[in-house]
Amino acid sequence: MNKHGLVSTYTVTQYKPFKSDVNESKVKNELGRKFKQDEPFAVVVSDLTYVRVAGKWHYVCLFVDLFNREMIGFSSGPEKTAGLVYRAIASLSVRLDRVKMFHTDRGSEFDNKLISEALETFKVKRSLSRKGCPYDNAVAEATFKSFKTEFANQTHFQTGEQLSVELRDYVHWFNHHRIHGTLDYRTPVQARKIPS
Repeated sequence: MNKHGLVSTYTVTQYKPFKSDVNESKVKNELGRKFKQDEPFAVVVSDLTYVRVAGKWHYVCLFVDLFNREMIGFSSGPEKTAGLVYRAIASLSVRLDRVKMFHTDRGSEFDNKLISEALETFKVKRSLSRKGCPYDNAVAEATFKSFKTEFANQTHFQTGEQLSVELRDYVHWFNHHRIHGTLDYRTPVQARKIPS
């Protein structure tokens, strides 16, 4: 990289762990950091992040399959609500009844009646990270780190519609063209079609 004058846009993580065993919700951390899954769509993880659109915050929700790190659902919008998460559920590239477990952090967008009813209808087990412990949702956190570095921080969005269109393009690129070291340098789609 020095030879060619290249500079990485990735940074070293600055997270300081918050030590707490507080678990205010009745939903436990069923995933227990078992991030390596042997079956497609068995465990889906999710999180939200913010993106600047014409000087205001918009939000992006992504659903990631732990089997192959594929983004199988996504949504964007101006409000950080359960409706944003629900739209991501509606966008899933697979039937919801194929998902066995849905793991997220404890944000109210995920831990609420609307999402719980949708998951209960299709018998999807809930799992929530422990309070203040992003390591419990490390794959989603790492995916968003890539998302911010490769996409959100590189583009100036003028409208929510532009964000929506370009997000769809990014998800397609991420799934079909971006190789992953954890997948033996294959794309998520290649890893799903040719399991290791």
